[in-house]
Amino acid sequence: MTGALYIGAAIAEIAGCFAFWAWWKQGAAVLWLIPGTLALIGFAWFLALTPPEHAGRSYAAYGGIYICASLAWLWFAEGEAPRATDLIGAALALAGAAVILWGARPV
Repeated sequence: MTGALYIGAAIAEIAGCFAFWAWWKQGAAVLWLIPGTLALIGFAWFLALTPPEHAGRSYAAYGGIYICASLAWLWFAEGEAPRATDLIGAALALAGAAVILWGARPV
């Protein structure tokens, strides 16, 4: 369930940020800001549903998912294949997120 929440958060955040990017950088209509804002609200909602008791830990663990989702966006939405160094960095970020999320907990 936690993974699905992080993936949902990543999709919502990237879509929301892209809507603002498209308006600001690519001249898209200002109406793009409406779904962009709604997506960013959805991002915050998904992230708030994750189980870690402290926001900072949840955000840190989410960072690895966000990096991977951003590279997927780069590849599938923008048509630019990730470089080997992008993939290595994503693997390292996921490893770090796993340590944060499932690492030692107080007993």
